[in-house]
Amino acid sequence: MAFIDDIKAKAKADKKTIVLPESMDKRTFEAAEKILKEDIANLIIIGTPEEIAKYGEGFDITGATIVDPFNDPNKQKYLDKFIELRGVETMAAAAKAKAEKKGLSAEETEAAVEAAKKKGITAEKAQQMMESDYMYYACLMCKCGDADGAVSGACHSTGNTIRPALQLLKTKKGISSVSGFFLMEVPNCELGENGLFIFADCAVNTDFTSPLLAEIAKVSADSFEQFVGKPAKVAMLSYSTMGSAKHDDVTKVSEAVKIAHEKYPELEVDGELQLDAALVSTVGELKAPGSKVAGHANTLVFPSLEAGNIGYKLVQRLAKAEAYGPVLQGLSMPVNDLSRGCYADDIVGTVALTAVQAQAQA
Repeated sequence: MAFIDDIKAKAKADKKTIVLPESMDKRTFEAAEKILKEDIANLIIIGTPEEIAKYGEGFDITGATIVDPFNDPNKQKYLDKFIELRGVETMAAAAKAKAEKKGLSAEETEAAVEAAKKKGITAEKAQQMMESDYMYYACLMCKCGDADGAVSGACHSTGNTIRPALQLLKTKKGISSVSGFFLMEVPNCELGENGLFIFADCAVNTDFTSPLLAEIAKVSADSFEQFVGKPAKVAMLSYSTMGSAKHDDVTKVSEAVKIAHEKYPELEVDGELQLDAALVSTVGELKAPGSKVAGHANTLVFPSLEAGNIGYKLVQRLAKAEAYGPVLQGLSMPVNDLSRGCYADDIVGTVALTAVQAQAQA
């Protein structure tokens, strides 16, 4: 069974409700028809009657719940929640508490509060955002318990997908940042977990620090075990193996390994490792003797976004691998981003992945 078929089977076994906010794209409806036919998830599609009629024409979405953001009876509930989370007074109070905790002066505290007020929103602004950007509406549905996750990005940027999620859903407790991974399925490959790997971060962060790399190692290991069902072995990648080169970029990775060992003692992680030392047992034994990860890694943490993004695309194109993602990790509820060049089947797969993430957070 292919990996995505296994994920779909898991999604079917405990169906979750996933929101699709991009009713202005035909691919949403093509995917919705397939999702409902395969019984992968319950669906909510956000859109006006005009949008549904125009872009959904010819597709059978019987069984999906259609929510009109202008005439939804639950709209006031979502609006109230938006103000509770991001209103002017809420933002000011949070800024004041943070300033007092830091021991700032009265003048500094006042400045922080005034700056926070400018970031807060009024009820009028909140309503305008909900009506003009359906991703805000989708996240509020999740926050209020009316949905389990959301998938967007077919016709919106990654920022448009992640920003509402960060503002309204926020990160998991103890997690400082959202990161993105691809689950790679490499055909005819015995490396990793019989050709299955997680590559992270390939999609979100641009400024990698040692603490962030350690955190990405932890959440990526959790994601691997959740989706693949096997123990994660995390390699922190570099162009150096165990001090073979000296540079600040190498030190950043080796420090990340130390932090990961201290903060997540249960995590099987090692580095810094070159790619061949991470994956090939003979090379791992030679370059990192005694390492439990070297030569056996299935979860690869790249030292920069450019390395991760280039790496997954090389494997996808040259090894003809399936690349599922980017899947976001670290949020309090699952929200996932699509490529703007995606096909309907990509949306189907991402909904299945999101549903399985939701099962773990239920």
